[in-house]
Amino acid sequence: MPYETITYEVVDRIATITLSRADRLNAFTETMMNEMIDAFDHIDSDDDVRAVIVTGAGRAFCAGADLGDGAGTFDAVGIEDSPVRADGSLDYSKESARDGGGRLTLRIHRCLKPVIAAINGPAVGIGATMTLPMDIRLASENARIGFVFSRRGIVPEAASSFFLPRIVGISQALEWCFSGRVFQAAEALQGGLVKAVLPAEELLPAAREIAREIVENTSPVSIALIRQMMWRGLGMTDPMQAHQVDSRGILSRGRSRDVAEGVTAFLEKRSAAFPDRVSSDMPDYFPWWDEAAYG
Repeated sequence: MPYETITYEVVDRIATITLSRADRLNAFTETMMNEMIDAFDHIDSDDDVRAVIVTGAGRAFCAGADLGDGAGTFDAVGIEDSPVRADGSLDYSKESARDGGGRLTLRIHRCLKPVIAAINGPAVGIGATMTLPMDIRLASENARIGFVFSRRGIVPEAASSFFLPRIVGISQALEWCFSGRVFQAAEALQGGLVKAVLPAEELLPAAREIAREIVENTSPVSIALIRQMMWRGLGMTDPMQAHQVDSRGILSRGRSRDVAEGVTAFLEKRSAAFPDRVSSDMPDYFPWWDEAAYG
């Protein structure tokens, strides 16, 4: 599909998604949601893509939901197949009742490639929560971050009540969400939300350097499995559950062409050229979770 609100390019096996509504500080719309989901679909299906960077055009990363509709921005009345019944009650079972930010973050959560957020400027509301299922977050010194929902009379969305406490801990997550304040990049670093804070001109080069390290040295199938093992493991209640998944991985991957190549390359003191592909060579136990539970 042609994109109106984002740009998408692949260079050196690294896909870059750039939120591209600079005149609106890259404010989030339903169109942007659909286009980002489509881009992640392409990423998973393209074996040439080995890592992903998400950033913003202009001076903002994403200023949150586009509030152009004013007070009715979050009101579902009048949308297609509206979940608002004629008597004003709500039908929570309708597909249209789902939060758009959550549709995006769940898609990112399912991604089989590592995702790096390069937060180049203000990231507020969905601009902040969309980064939570991304694996590594880097911020520019110009970045400002805010989980502002309580100041708009709504609640955190995009499955952030799952992601944020797991990243920064429950106390820090609650303080940021209770206050709804916008804070500096340095506080995001101190709180564990971002890996590093960098001068603006160093942000994308640093993100690309991390991506290149992955692209040039690792097995794509191993990376896809590791990403899902780690994220899905956050919901495990006993280490035996992890042991079961680990054991399947070691057993099945131990017979793969990738392992033969990785060990041989190590012994021969050369770079490995891993032959297996995410599109065709995932092990037979994948996916091991109940996909229906994740929307």
